[in-house]
Amino acid sequence: MDEFDLPRPELKPEVTHNALYPGTFDPITNGHLDIIRRGLSLFDRITIIVALNVSKNPLFNLEERCELIQECFKDFNGRVTVDYTSGLIVDYAVQHNISAIIRGLRAISDFDYEFQLALMNRRLAPSVETVFLMTGFEWIYISSSGIKNAARFQGNVAGLVPAHVEAALKRKFS
Repeated sequence: MDEFDLPRPELKPEVTHNALYPGTFDPITNGHLDIIRRGLSLFDRITIIVALNVSKNPLFNLEERCELIQECFKDFNGRVTVDYTSGLIVDYAVQHNISAIIRGLRAISDFDYEFQLALMNRRLAPSVETVFLMTGFEWIYISSSGIKNAARFQGNVAGLVPAHVEAALKRKFS
């Protein structure tokens, strides 16, 4: 072993690797789904945390957002769960013995904000890692706020959100 080789810990079969994927998800988009599906190749389970952000005025209430997300993952054999918190994400992670937070990046502007957040989280809870996943090219331009704005004026959001989310948006703006 040379000076750059790190010992590789032996994983026990009962050890699972779980992550959080936090956001407001107002609404969940196909970009979010892309990050979650790819995250499942890295982690055994992902808990989607719907954050209660008092500085935002969501279109969908907390219960609606959780239901829309749960519908997306009903066939994932419990590998994806949904919960919410009004507190710090890292506190939730520590309390639930979750060692990683997944964050999606679309552009350099996302990175600056996410990097600062990751450093603060590391300061608050050094045992919790942040894992950045780049958004797939086909989703790089979409955001929940952009989708809501398009839907508000009857723009076609098909293919940008799951069909049941598209229907929910139409109901909200009809």
